[in-house]
Amino acid sequence: MSPRQLAIAVSALLVAACQGMPTLPSIAPYRIDIQQGNLVTQDMVARLQTGMTRAQVRYVLGTPLVSDVFHPDRWDYVYRYEKGGKLIEHRRIVAVFGGDKLLRIEGDVVPATAAAAKPAAAAAPAPAKETKPAAAPVEKK
Repeated sequence: MSPRQLAIAVSALLVAACQGMPTLPSIAPYRIDIQQGNLVTQDMVARLQTGMTRAQVRYVLGTPLVSDVFHPDRWDYVYRYEKGGKLIEHRRIVAVFGGDKLLRIEGDVVPATAAAAKPAAAAAPAPAKETKPAAAPVEKK
């Protein structure tokens, strides 16, 4: 048998042997859970009232994530939670001021004044996407 024929025979055996080998499962890198921003709950928003000062709002909600120089009468509170690299929860609350007084609250969580006028079941808005949680109904005291 010539060296060329021997090389062809060995190559054919190697290719035939590799066909029966099991494949390895795909391995994905570990992704940590990430919480970013300010977690603002329905209870925190229920404590807010129009006319509160900036210091009172900061005491209830915490320091805003975004305090824009170009919009000094607006504080943005953003919360984002990713589990395993997938977005689980995303909330956005905006506090709008007139001077030093709170005028209104905008965003994903229902303010207490609007929730008090509606029944508890209608107070929670329907989420726009699956990643946004529905706001918890407001409890009357």
